[in-house]
Amino acid sequence: MVARKLGVTDAEIEKLCDAVLAALRRGPLSPDEIRDATGKAARSLGPEGTKKGLTTTLPVALGQLQVLGKIRRVPINGRLDQQRYRYTLWEPSPMDKFELSAQDSYTELARRYFRWIGPATLAEFQWLSALGVKAAKAAIERLQLVPAEPGSDRLMFPDDREQFAKFKPPVKPVYALVSCMDSLFLLRRRLSELMAPEVAKAKVYADKGVVELGGLSDLYSNAILDRGAIIGLWEYDPEASSIVWTTFVADDQALRATVQRTEMYIRDQLGDARSFSLDSPKSRIPRIEALRKAQKRK
Repeated sequence: MVARKLGVTDAEIEKLCDAVLAALRRGPLSPDEIRDATGKAARSLGPEGTKKGLTTTLPVALGQLQVLGKIRRVPINGRLDQQRYRYTLWEPSPMDKFELSAQDSYTELARRYFRWIGPATLAEFQWLSALGVKAAKAAIERLQLVPAEPGSDRLMFPDDREQFAKFKPPVKPVYALVSCMDSLFLLRRRLSELMAPEVAKAKVYADKGVVELGGLSDLYSNAILDRGAIIGLWEYDPEASSIVWTTFVADDQALRATVQRTEMYIRDQLGDARSFSLDSPKSRIPRIEALRKAQKRK
C-alpha cells in the first residue's frame, strides 16, 4: 500500500476516519470542506507523496470509509454527468447486515456477471473483477457453469444455455443505436468478436490516431448494432442538433429511420447524448469530424 510506504499508520487513518465521520454528521461536504473540517487529523505527504500520486492522507480515509459502507459520494446538484460531488454518511449502511465472506462475495459477483452477460470467458470475468487467475477460478467453481457450445471457452448457466440454444436470430435486420458504454461491450472488451471480419478492418478514430476497429478494447464513439453485431458508429452533434453517423456495411431505409427516431429523442427530450461523465460537445469534435469524413468516403 502506497500510504504505508510513506509512513502512514493504521492508527493514524483510524483517527482520521473518526474525524471525517464526525464532520459529516453535520451534513454532506465536499473534499475541500472535509479537509477544512478535519483540520490536523489529515496531513500532507510531501513531495514523495506527490510523486506517488497521494498528496495527503485524506483520500486513504475516504476510500476506506467507502469500502466499509459508512460514507458515499453524491453528485453536486444531482448531476451524474459531472465529476463534482460531496460525501455524506451512508445510513442505513448496506454493510450493516452483510455477512458474506470475501470468497462468497467473489462468487456472488461471478454469479451476477454470468447472469448479466453470459456466455463469457473466465478471462473476461477476471478482467471485470480484478481478481487473479486462481481467485477467479475459485469464484466460479460453485456456479457449475457449462460451455456455451462443445469445446467453447465461453461459459454460462445451464438454464441460460438451454434458452441460448433455442434462440433463432431474426432474418431481417434489427437496428439499435447504443452507447459506447453499453454492457454488450463494457463487460467483455473483445470487440472483434462482435463484428464481421470486414467491419473489424475498418479504420476509425482513436486517441492516438487512426486504428482498425477490431483492434480496440473499448469504443471511442457510440455504436450502431444490427442483431447484436457492430456495423457502424455515431455521435450526437448538439450544435447541429443531429446525429453524425457512418456504417461499414450498406445502409437501408430501416436504418435511416432508426437513426432519425434516435435523433428526435435526443434533441427533443435529452438535449444531448453524453457517452460518459466527462464527455462534452467540445471533446466530441474530433470524433464527429472523423465520422463526417467517413461518411464522405462511402
